[in-house]
Amino acid sequence: MIISNMEIIPGKRIKAHMGLVQGSTVRTKHVGRDIMASLKNIFGGELKGYTELLQDAREEAVRRMKEQAQAVGANAVINVRFSTSSVTQGAAELFAYGTAVVLE
Repeated sequence: MIISNMEIIPGKRIKAHMGLVQGSTVRTKHVGRDIMASLKNIFGGELKGYTELLQDAREEAVRRMKEQAQAVGANAVINVRFSTSSVTQGAAELFAYGTAVVLE
């Protein structure tokens, strides 16, 4: 499955438009990560626990989007975008969406 943030795939022709597909996941902060993040706020530096959390969330959202694309018969998702939103205190949704297409 080809996943791209571009509206076209160079060298490929769109044969069919299958519609919008999406995937999302809601993640919460981890107490241990919060403690380490508090220390990093004092001393500075990357919050690696949160970096890993967001990477895992992106991968899960894309996996779910790909599954939805496969279910409608697509072999690619183009114009992919990501969005985040706060769901509640300490929890956020990561949302991936794009256009499912069939490429020749």
